[in-house]
Amino acid sequence: MSFLDALRASASGLTAQSLRMKLISGNLANRYTTRTPEGGPYRRKEAVFAAQPQGQNFHEMLKAQQDGGLVEVKAVDIVHDDREPIYKHDPDHPDADENGRVALPNISLSEEMVNMISATRSFEANVAAIKATKNMVNKALEIGR
Repeated sequence: MSFLDALRASASGLTAQSLRMKLISGNLANRYTTRTPEGGPYRRKEAVFAAQPQGQNFHEMLKAQQDGGLVEVKAVDIVHDDREPIYKHDPDHPDADENGRVALPNISLSEEMVNMISATRSFEANVAAIKATKNMVNKALEIGR
């Protein structure tokens, strides 16, 4: 594994966790959104990640697989949560139905905060891996002097 491969793997982790944080932020910002262009309340979004071989073309992917299966994280999909909305009685709300109920997104503040902490910790771990790789490169250069 080369230093660049290690940096590429960590960089893909940073990109993945950055996307995850954006989706969590969007979920929190739309926690009370009752009307979307698609109709109905906002639906929580979540990224689906997969480990994929490093490389831009078939030859690079095959070489990575032969050298130990170096992988990087890729977002393969962004899915909408299929949980039912939460109904609240508020007859004065403009989006209330004939019974005075308003459909609110089923977004749990505590669940989103736990996800945010997890994404932050993963981001920090990837930054630490990049710093460790940088230190190894610097030590290798010092040995060569």
